[in-house]
Amino acid sequence: MSSSYGNHLRVSIFGQSHSEAIGAVVDGLPAGEAIDLEEVRRFMRRRAPGQNAHSTARKEADEPRVVSGLAGGFTCGAPLCALIENTNARSGDYDSLKNRPRPSHADYTAFVKYQGFADARGGGHFSGRLTAPLCFAGAVALQILARRGVTVGARIAEIAGVCDGPAEEEALFLSAREKEFPVADDARGAQMREAIAAAKREGDSVGGVVEARAYGLPAGLGEPMFGGMENELAHWLFAIPAVRGVEFGAGFAAARMRGSEHNDPFYFDEEGRVRTRANRHGGVLGGITSGMPLIVRAAFKPTPSIAREQETVNLQTGQAETLVVGGRHDPCIVPRAVPCVEAAVALAILDAML
Repeated sequence: MSSSYGNHLRVSIFGQSHSEAIGAVVDGLPAGEAIDLEEVRRFMRRRAPGQNAHSTARKEADEPRVVSGLAGGFTCGAPLCALIENTNARSGDYDSLKNRPRPSHADYTAFVKYQGFADARGGGHFSGRLTAPLCFAGAVALQILARRGVTVGARIAEIAGVCDGPAEEEALFLSAREKEFPVADDARGAQMREAIAAAKREGDSVGGVVEARAYGLPAGLGEPMFGGMENELAHWLFAIPAVRGVEFGAGFAAARMRGSEHNDPFYFDEEGRVRTRANRHGGVLGGITSGMPLIVRAAFKPTPSIAREQETVNLQTGQAETLVVGGRHDPCIVPRAVPCVEAAVALAILDAML
């Protein structure tokens, strides 16, 4: 099933944007792992809507109700299942869009795939709303990884062409997670906010890039060819709606380098471990982790639901039409996507470690 993925750790996501509830089932978790649900809630609040000016006005508590998989606060070997109620959906906002697909949304392709029966309200099963249960599963994975010495964090690397400042030190990079607007350089963050506000004033939207890093990874995770860590990470990351590209280490910039510039020389550190002088390879070589920090970036498109008039077609009448998308939408989804990227990276790593 396309809404279920994982090898040793299997995650299934269910529900629609305007259904009664959404949720996740996580199968394959080791038994005896303590799960702090308050910490899970804190992580999920970083993604929750309706919290600031650059977020949708739709307010949802995103309170996960665990119905199986825990006993006395510990994983018990059974599949972990959590329900998240949808309490603030306004389905009427989508009545006029039923037969008029929104540009750059999945409305048209879902209509074709499911022969007109797809739930189009709020994007249905294709909505970013489905990242709430992804974040629930990721929050659980992050706690388990922490006990294995692995820390995952993410930040906004770029919005509307404005880039965050350098953050090579682990403490500086991870500190962004604690901020309401997760950047390392707050002055750059202010410029990003203004770019979002300007687009909103013009009835438009902007995109950007989220960068994630994982510290404490052992060397040797992953497989060559089709089972590489890059392959697995990309699979999890592309489950996040609006992701348009994924790169590792130097990424696409490597194509403009010479080998002498891109190669990372090896050396032994003071503890006798093999390390590299730089990390342009992003912590993965041949699909297998090298022991250096994992560095991955995901590019997000501008939010397609904008208040400007756009061209579309009427699937019922067969005529060309125009539309203006109403309802409540983020002028930029990148800030709320940061914990989603953390969650996807954590799940990919835990699956590989299991």
